[in-house]
Amino acid sequence: MGHLDHAALGWLTPVLSYAMACTGAALGLRCTVRALAATGSARRNWLLTAASAIGTGIWTMHFVAMLGFAVSGTDIRYDVPLTLASLLVAMAVVCAGVFAVGHSRDRVRALLLGGLTTGLGVASMHYLGMAAVRLHGEVGYAPVLVGLSVLIAVVAATAALWAALNIRSPVAVTLASLIMGAAVSSMHYTGMFAVSVRVTPSGEPLPGATAMQFVFPLAVGLGSYLFITSAFVALSPTAGEREASASAQRPAGHTAH
Repeated sequence: MGHLDHAALGWLTPVLSYAMACTGAALGLRCTVRALAATGSARRNWLLTAASAIGTGIWTMHFVAMLGFAVSGTDIRYDVPLTLASLLVAMAVVCAGVFAVGHSRDRVRALLLGGLTTGLGVASMHYLGMAAVRLHGEVGYAPVLVGLSVLIAVVAATAALWAALNIRSPVAVTLASLIMGAAVSSMHYTGMFAVSVRVTPSGEPLPGATAMQFVFPLAVGLGSYLFITSAFVALSPTAGEREASASAQRPAGHTAH
């Protein structure tokens, strides 16, 4: 059995991955708050931004954490198409969950169905990302821990969607984001502790790309997207602020006549 190290780069990858998860959650919640106050195409656009933020945050968290994953006795490579597929899965399922909650009239049913769908999707993203790992040996999983990681994903997704519906104030959004980030990180590391590797030493070159060749540049790019979009959302006026501004300008318009 190969020795597994989940933090080969020290505390850098766990802390940075947690920050990515929190940033994606915070941005997603703020965008959902804006969406629920909007109508028509504006609501759709805010929901799409929320889904892309949460999906990107979850995926970036997973693969930043994977930068610290190492197995003694073998190099690690990543299958590029499968890694990209895991990103698309994360985006698609979060989008489905957010739109279900954002447009449904039966909020409780939408919350439960959206939470289940999104949670299973997040777990699928994680294990699809793990299926992209290429190494000299065989990867096995402890079924109980796999089941626990899926349960954590469903509970975390349901809590995230509930927060999107019920939390409005910036302080509450920040606290909810920190909790959601912790839940997503817990799901990831529970899934990783389920992993065991039976190493088969070999001099054959492994297919795929190294983490630094492929995963790191993509994670940096998506992380930059999260921070830039966060700044845009923070600086853009809310529906209430736009309404207050419009009402303040009306008397001046009447005076001009």
